[in-house]
Amino acid sequence: MSFAAILSASRPTADSPAGLRASLHFAGQTLVEYQARQAVQAGADRILILVSVITPAVSQAVDRLSADGIAVALVRDMVSMVRDAPRDSDVLLVADGAVVAQAHFANIGGIDGNALLVADDSRASAPLERIDAGQRWAGLARISPDLLFGTLDMIGDWDLALTLVRAAVQGGARRITVSQDDLLEGRVALVETQQQADLVAQAVTAAGASAARARGGIEHYALARLARRISPPLMRTQVPAAQVRIAAMALGAIALVPIELLWTATGFCLLLLALLLAETADRLDELSLRTPPTGWTAFVTPGFALVGIALAGGNAIATYLALLLAMILLADRWRRTGAARVWMIVTPGTALILLLLGGLLGALATGYDVAMVAVIASVGAILLRRPD
Repeated sequence: MSFAAILSASRPTADSPAGLRASLHFAGQTLVEYQARQAVQAGADRILILVSVITPAVSQAVDRLSADGIAVALVRDMVSMVRDAPRDSDVLLVADGAVVAQAHFANIGGIDGNALLVADDSRASAPLERIDAGQRWAGLARISPDLLFGTLDMIGDWDLALTLVRAAVQGGARRITVSQDDLLEGRVALVETQQQADLVAQAVTAAGASAARARGGIEHYALARLARRISPPLMRTQVPAAQVRIAAMALGAIALVPIELLWTATGFCLLLLALLLAETADRLDELSLRTPPTGWTAFVTPGFALVGIALAGGNAIATYLALLLAMILLADRWRRTGAARVWMIVTPGTALILLLLGGLLGALATGYDVAMVAVIASVGAILLRRPD
C-alpha cells in the first residue's frame, strides 16, 4: 500500500542561523532531496516538505525532485497540511536533519499502522529526541491517518513532527529499535552542521560501495570496481554525475582522432578511460539515489567505443563485430541477458581489451578474429543458456 512522506525542513544549522539543515549538502544534493529519494524508494507516492520559510535552496530542491518525476509539495502551515495530506493512507514522518539507512526506510515503509524507529538511550544516541526514560526517536515514524488528523485538529503552533511522535508514543505505537552499531557507524544520525553531514555521507557512500548495478564482461570485473573506488571521493567534492558523463562522451569522441591517425593503441586506451568515466557517472547517480539513465545518454560513450572498433579494423569483420557488440550492449544495459553469467557477456570494454592485446602483440587482425568468436559465443549463451 502506498503512502505519503512528510519531511521536516525548518530547523537552522549550527553553522549559521540563516541556513537550514534540510539545505546541507549531502551525497551530491541537499539533505532534503536525499530524504525524499529515500522515501520514494521505500514506497512513498508523494512528498510533503514542511517548511517555515521557503528558501531558494529548498525551492531549487523541489524543482529538481519534480524534474525527476517525484510528486512533491511545500507545506507552510497546518491549513495546507490538512488540505494536502492523504486521508486514506499512512504517512512516513522524517525528522529534520535525520540521516537513516535505506534498510530502515524500507522496514518502516512496509508496516501498517503507527510505528516508531527508536534507539536505546546512550552516549551515541544523545543528539536524538528523547521519548521516554529509556529510548530516543531515531528520526522515522509511520503515522496513521487517524493519528495525523487528530493531531492536526489540536496542534496550534506546536512542532508537528515532535507532537506526532509524542502522540504515537502515548498511543502505544510499535517500536523498532536500531542497533548501537547503526548509531556508531553513521547509518542512523542527526546532522546539524556541514561537517557532520560530510562525515555521515562518507559512511553512507562507503556502506553502499558494493551495491552497483550489474554489468557484464570487463565492465563488471574492472571498470565497475574502479568506479566504486573513484565515485565516493568525487561525491565528497560535489562533482555532479552529469559533468562526469559529459566528460566521458567528450573523451570518447576525442579517442576517435588517434584511431583515424592509426594510433590504434592510444585510441583504445582513451576509449577504455571514457567507459570508466561513464561507469563512474552511473555510480554517482546510484550513490545519490538517482536512477542511472537508460535512454540515449547511456549509449553515447559505448557507442563511440563501437565506432572506434569499426574504424580501427576498417573492414567488414570489424563492422559486423561492432554491430554484434551493439546488440549485446542493449541486452546488458536493459538486463535482458537471460541466464548468461557475467563472464559470458562480451561487452565493448571486453572487446577493446582483446583488440588492444592483439595490437600490442602485432596481431590486430587476429585480435578481431578472437573478439568475433567471443561475441558469437556470448550471443549464443544469452539466447540458449537456461537458468540453473
